[in-house]
Amino acid sequence: MPNGDSVKKCVLAAGLFVAALSPCIATAALGEPEVSVQADGVELRGSVKVMARLSYRVHEIQLPSGNRVREFAHQGTVFAVAWNGPTMPDLRHILGRYFDSYVSAAKANRAGHHHLQIHQDDLVVIARGHMREFSGQAYLPQALPSGVNAGELQ
Repeated sequence: MPNGDSVKKCVLAAGLFVAALSPCIATAALGEPEVSVQADGVELRGSVKVMARLSYRVHEIQLPSGNRVREFAHQGTVFAVAWNGPTMPDLRHILGRYFDSYVSAAKANRAGHHHLQIHQDDLVVIARGHMREFSGQAYLPQALPSGVNAGELQ
């Protein structure tokens, strides 16, 4: 039977192990595995519901702010994200590894104060908004399931 000190050391070691791994835990950002969408709901402090479509699934996260973030997944990977609500969501979180590409392209491609369109070979982002009304979508053109029109990813 372990004594109290042994149990405390094990709990501390387990906590340190989890803390060390936490930067490596994937979120269901654009291009990432679908299995982590539930973790996104927890991290974003929202509730998640899943809707099945013919060739993909939509994971909708309702945030306390009133924002909705939708993550579209096909064959286990998030191929598109969409958002709408009164504030701009954390794009660094939902665009994941594509965020830096988005920022670079956004600086070079200003269509206006209320609208942004980025069309690259590996990333498309369409965002619009003004005070208390923001929306947008981002998707990976090469990962769109066959027969899916980007316009339906709202």
